[in-house]
Amino acid sequence: MVDSGNLQQQFRFSRGLGPGALAALGSVVTIGCFDGVHRGHQLLVKHVISEARARGLRAVAVTFAPHPEEYFSAEACPPRLMRIRDKVESLRALGIDEVLCLRFDDRLRSLNAEQFVEQVLVSRLSTRHLVIGDDFKFGSDRSGDHGSLQANGERWGFTVEDSPTLMRGGERISSTRIRGLLGASEFDAAAELLGRPFVIVGRVIHGQKLGRELGYATANINLQRYRAPLAGVYAVTVMVAGQRYIGSANVGVRPTVGDLDKPILEVHLLDFDGQLYGQRLAVEFVKKVRDEQKFASLEALVEQIGRDVNATREFFAARGKL
Repeated sequence: MVDSGNLQQQFRFSRGLGPGALAALGSVVTIGCFDGVHRGHQLLVKHVISEARARGLRAVAVTFAPHPEEYFSAEACPPRLMRIRDKVESLRALGIDEVLCLRFDDRLRSLNAEQFVEQVLVSRLSTRHLVIGDDFKFGSDRSGDHGSLQANGERWGFTVEDSPTLMRGGERISSTRIRGLLGASEFDAAAELLGRPFVIVGRVIHGQKLGRELGYATANINLQRYRAPLAGVYAVTVMVAGQRYIGSANVGVRPTVGDLDKPILEVHLLDFDGQLYGQRLAVEFVKKVRDEQKFASLEALVEQIGRDVNATREFFAARGKL
């Protein structure tokens, strides 16, 4: 006999529509992009977990990679607040039992509403209760909605519930709203909606060592497909192996050097002399210093970097962080 109580404590991350190892237990499910895992998402996920525990079922969050909007138009898709790895870690920290990540590709797009319900909710997850927004649409013909889910629930034996909504300042908390705040460099307001400061996490890679040659060694973090919701030069704090440092960071394409076609995150840690290659950094953005710009020469760039570092040092000194 399967001990569902023990299995609920075994977190599982899975991809695709293959058979689920724990599917026979039944699930309480929610579906969404969960970009940022903000306070609204946290309220929803905690509700799903509570329902699952009360019913003796698993709590499952279904998400997508790439984002459906990115599949249809990468350029039109808004920047993401976090990468899939950070999203999964955040959902796990909330206590979710499983994150199912569906690759949004031609196959998934071709599923109509009935096929999505049968293949994902029924066969893959043995859904017993579904918590979803009343504006949720799915299926190749976009015919899947709250009403059709309820009808399918009666057929397949699961119930459907509207997701809880969390408001701040008279508006619903949303990823779109947070992206707007970050673009405007309103980091405290964004942190209030996120429930934590905004950070970009990544591993330090080897670069051209140009920063070291210019007198300001930088840790380079390749953003790969991730498009950050901000750009420019910032005062930041950085967590490295459990230690916090202050620094100056640039998110952009280095127009003066002109050697990048995709943005990269470069971080210069103040008063740090050590090896960072291969380490994972968590970079918290605290204040915008300036927009990224192209300089007439490397000498002019170096002078500006010096001013940026001084501005960062003065900012943190004023806040008692030095």
